[in-house]
Amino acid sequence: MLVNCVVYQDGRKLADIDKHEIRNYLARPAASCGWRSRTPRGELAEMQEEFDLHPLAVEDARHGHQRPKLEEYGNSLFVVLNTIEVIGDELRVGELDIFVGRN
Repeated sequence: MLVNCVVYQDGRKLADIDKHEIRNYLARPAASCGWRSRTPRGELAEMQEEFDLHPLAVEDARHGHQRPKLEEYGNSLFVVLNTIEVIGDELRVGELDIFVGRN
């Protein structure tokens, strides 16, 4: 489920946008877009097309359970971080996958 999709210009939030508007905003030199999803597998193929994400990075994000890492794919980066959430007396380990591009 897509939680939000946001566009920034010169470091300031412009608006929440529909995911189908991403490509239009990425054409602007000082704009950047980001999305957050709770179940990325459903939207990952769409986001791969909109952001032109590298297939190997997308495959890693799709399968999950990656070790923490930073990989470079041309002009983009793929970052995997482990997260820890305290719930009562238990620790819940999660994963955060980040794609970083030109804008």
